[in-house]
Amino acid sequence: MIKMKTPEHILTTLKEIVGRKGWTNDEDKIENHITEWRGMWRGYCDIVISPVNTEEVSSVIKVCNASGIPVTPQGGNTGLVGAAVPEGGVLISLNRLNRIRDIDIHNNTITVDAGCVLNEIQIAAENVERFFPLSLGAEGSCQIGGNLSTNAGGIRVLRYGNARDLVLGLEVVLPDGRIWNGLRALRKDNTGYDLKHLFIGAEGTLGVITAAVLKLFPCQKDCKTALIAMDSPKEALKLMKIIETEANDDLSSYEILNRESMELVLSQTSELIYPFNNLHNWYALVELTSPTRIEQELESILSNAFKDKLINDAVIANNKSQAINFWKIREAIPIYQSKLGASIKHDISVPVSKVPEFLHLAIQLVREKVPEIKVIAFGHLGDGNIHFNLSQPPTKEVDAFLNERPSLNHLVYEIAAKLGGSFSAEHGIGKLKRNEMHHYCSKTEIRVMQKLKENIDPKGTMNPNKIL
Repeated sequence: MIKMKTPEHILTTLKEIVGRKGWTNDEDKIENHITEWRGMWRGYCDIVISPVNTEEVSSVIKVCNASGIPVTPQGGNTGLVGAAVPEGGVLISLNRLNRIRDIDIHNNTITVDAGCVLNEIQIAAENVERFFPLSLGAEGSCQIGGNLSTNAGGIRVLRYGNARDLVLGLEVVLPDGRIWNGLRALRKDNTGYDLKHLFIGAEGTLGVITAAVLKLFPCQKDCKTALIAMDSPKEALKLMKIIETEANDDLSSYEILNRESMELVLSQTSELIYPFNNLHNWYALVELTSPTRIEQELESILSNAFKDKLINDAVIANNKSQAINFWKIREAIPIYQSKLGASIKHDISVPVSKVPEFLHLAIQLVREKVPEIKVIAFGHLGDGNIHFNLSQPPTKEVDAFLNERPSLNHLVYEIAAKLGGSFSAEHGIGKLKRNEMHHYCSKTEIRVMQKLKENIDPKGTMNPNKIL
């Protein structure tokens, strides 16, 4: 690919727009922006621009669009599909767009700049006795603009929905630099097309999200977390349905992980406490939240499940520290997987009822294809999203294992598709899954997406070569 340089007079204009603190062309500083955090991709750009407000974003994009200069918006650069890796031109970092603009406790909303770190939004909500439920492993560094651009999921989708479901309004800079102010804090607004949903999940290909109005919820007075051991995903699914029935709306998270995932974490750290005497085939990590006390309710459900031989063992966290320990076990899985060597990762979803069948078939077939492969399977049973990750067998060289990627991907995605599922649940498409888009999406669906892209971004300058 020929790397086209941005003309010097364009760079000068961009520098003048944002001022000395708003740009860098230092190679060392740029490196952090053009390299995907796991090292899977390394892109390139001529300059990193860091606007301080929406008007500066607009001015920068107007200049770039007029000259056909590609623009890549970037939040915390914590994505998993290469959507924020630039392919030339200008990278717009949203780091300095980090204001919390407004909190309305009566309307239960918070209005934030796109560069706000997710954890800072959670804390701001807590400070006014409210709760913002979006939560994921990278919440200490990911930014809300990136979360919305990828329609992030996380651990509480079961009760609160994906990022899309937590948004009332958006502010977006379009590819030609115009600002669409859709920062409405309304729960009912039936005025034509709901434009915000065009930009949520679009990975910056249709414009730059610069601000959002997010939903807040009352703080939950009681939160109970339990780690539960069982034999198979079938038991995990049965237990989840029991909890949903008996605990009504109190169930907020329901995660599962297999034995290999637990063994991986325990082999890499001694800081996390394993609460059982023996290892088990599968585990469920369950969180219930309620305005009232729920410990007795959870104890009763698990006691009956144990008597019915649905589960092997269970521990309810006695305090916040123990609950954090349980969640750290779950969050550590993808971090420590790199210690096993090369990996081939999948972010699939199937109907919740089909999760046990998917796991049974996928584990069986990948092991038949690559003997001794390590299957690290974990994820969000509550919404049918499983991270089906495959680690290099000790008997296979790195290159030989990675050469299996196309065939293993096809195997896993075909199983998901046959069960009515998706090859991309919460991580997005980016650079990684563009080919799968054309294989698993209908021609009509692809063409509609292409027409939207062509009409909103006719010059194709906005985050090119992503998704389509």
